[in-house]
Parts: sequence; structure tokens; C-alpha cells
Amino acid sequence: MTSRRPPHSPSQPFATLDWTGRHVRLLDQTLLPRKVKYLSIRDEKTMWEAIRSLRVRGAPAIGAAAAWGLYIGTARRRNRTLREVRRNVKTVADYLAGARPTAVNLFWALDRCRAAVEALPDGAAADEALATLLAEAQAIQREDEESCARIGEHGAPLLHGIKGVVTHCNAGALATAGMGTALALFYTAAAEGQRFTVYVDETRPLLQGARLTAWELQQAGIDVRLITDGTAGTVFQRGMAQAVVVGSDRIAANGDVANKIGTMPLAIAAKYYKVPFYVAAPLSTIDPAARSGADIPIEERGAGEVTSFGGTPVAPRGTKVFSPAFDVTPARLVAGIVTEAGVLRPPYRRSIARALAGQ
Repeated sequence: MTSRRPPHSPSQPFATLDWTGRHVRLLDQTLLPRKVKYLSIRDEKTMWEAIRSLRVRGAPAIGAAAAWGLYIGTARRRNRTLREVRRNVKTVADYLAGARPTAVNLFWALDRCRAAVEALPDGAAADEALATLLAEAQAIQREDEESCARIGEHGAPLLHGIKGVVTHCNAGALATAGMGTALALFYTAAAEGQRFTVYVDETRPLLQGARLTAWELQQAGIDVRLITDGTAGTVFQRGMAQAVVVGSDRIAANGDVANKIGTMPLAIAAKYYKVPFYVAAPLSTIDPAARSGADIPIEERGAGEVTSFGGTPVAPRGTKVFSPAFDVTPARLVAGIVTEAGVLRPPYRRSIARALAGQ
């Protein structure tokens, strides 16, 4: 299977992850934009490390990577019977689930693949079980490509008539198996002839906006202005942007949104200046078991990501650090959640439940 770009996708010289038939070919995002390098992932330990170290990141891409990691990790073990396959699937899935705690797509993809194998009749052969696991991973990647295209189509009208839009972190093709979530709106709107400037937060401390989003939008020929995380308020104050679009790693049942740290203060500034704040994410990013943002586990990262910059220390030795990787934006600050099923509006508990019921 190879990735195919959905309608309205930018012409990009990269694919975030592909299945070659023998291994997963994965773009190492820690090296961007200095170097474009692909990794060959052949076992679950290498995939775990790739997810943990952010070589692959973004909730939908993590979900696809987890599905592929589960397949290759299971296939390399001894699988003489269906029982052995099921036992191996559980072992590998439990291992991969420990890579990162916040992106719900990781657990969603693992649970979906495991359920597909568990649903086989007890008399099924081991080869059939492995083929089912492979097919499920392929389906997850294909469905994400199609979902991204629909998110772009549903969300592009929200950008009609604007001159500028702010985004935070990276929610583009690098974060998905397709054309992205938040950035899918930009790509689709641009393909329809709209012209606007995207103001990209640098996204400290790992600079996903500067390293990834600015690079990706440049590849697509979209006008980009890189700003520091603290500059967005000034952009709103001066009337330079009329919308905000971000992605999400997990959305609670009430519409609270977990996204990269710095998203919540961006939403507060947007609310103050009456700039609509939109979230773009597939329905698989919604966690109905999380009643509110208080139920979403927030990953904390190592101190070195804050106390150093490009490998150079920038803080006194021994400085204590608080470094959550994500924050939670309250639903009342969100003007709309753009999904493959359409744009969900408040009250979110009702619109989210209706969207999930229609899957």
C-alpha cells in the first residue's frame, strides 16, 4: 500500500508514513526542516521510540503508526495458532500504549485492531488473523486520508473572506496520514482560489510551528508569517487575522479540547478580540469516556526541552521546570469543531453525541 493524496491536497514531495509491503517508511520529523530523512520501522520497539520521541506526531498520524506498529510487532513473533496471534496482539498493543498518554488516537487504533482479531471465529487460521490485522492497519490509514479531505471541505467555507488566520503547533499532512486537519482547511481554501496569510506560532519548546508547519505550508505555496507564541494577541489587536484554526490530540464529550501547550491562552486572546477559534479533528479524536477536560491525562515532558535550545543550555543548571506537553481549552472558547461529519457547534455534548451516533 502506498499513500495517495486526497482531493485538494497540496502537491507535496513527502508522505508522513507508508507501508512498503515489508516495513513502515516513516518521515523523521525531529530532523525537519534541516533534513528530510525516512526511517525503516521493522519492529514495535522502534515504532514505540518513534512515537515517544516525536519522530512521528499528531494524533491521527500516531494512530496510524500504532496500527502499523501492532501489525509488524505481531507478525515478527511466532504465530502458529489464532490463540498465539491474539496473545501477541495483546502484548504488543499493551507495549505501544505506553508510548504517549494524551493522544487518544493511539489507544483508539490499538483497540480497533485488537477488536478485529478478537472478532474472528475461534476456528480461524493464524494467517487469516495476521491478514485481518494488516487489513485493519491499511483501513485506518486510508480512512484518515479520506477524513482529512472531508475536514478540509467542511471547514474551508469558514475561511471565506478572511485575510489572515492563526494556527498553533502542526496539524497538517505531517500530523496525519492525509492532508492534515487544521491545515486541510487552508489547503482546500487555497485550492478554491482564496488568498490569505497564515500566522504560525513557533510553538515552544520544540518549535513544531517553526520547524514543521512553516515548512509544510511553504511546500504548498501558501503565504506564511512565523510569529512567537506571545505575538498572536498583537496580531488580533491589529486586525491582521480573523480566525484561528488548530488541531487536537483529544476532545472530551463536553467539547473541551486538549492540544499542544499554548493553545488555551491563544483561545483566550481570540475570545477577547472576538476572533472565532476553531478546532479541526477527526471523530476518532473525540473521547466519549472523558466527560470533560479534567478527565484527559496530560503528558509532561523532560526538563531539558525547556532548559536548552538546540542543544545549548539557556537556563541556570539545576533550574526546576514544569513542562506539560498539552493544555485544555474550555469548550466555551471554541466556536466550532470541524470533523469529517461536518462542523459541530455548541452545545457540544449534544452535537458530539449526535455525530458519534451517526458514525
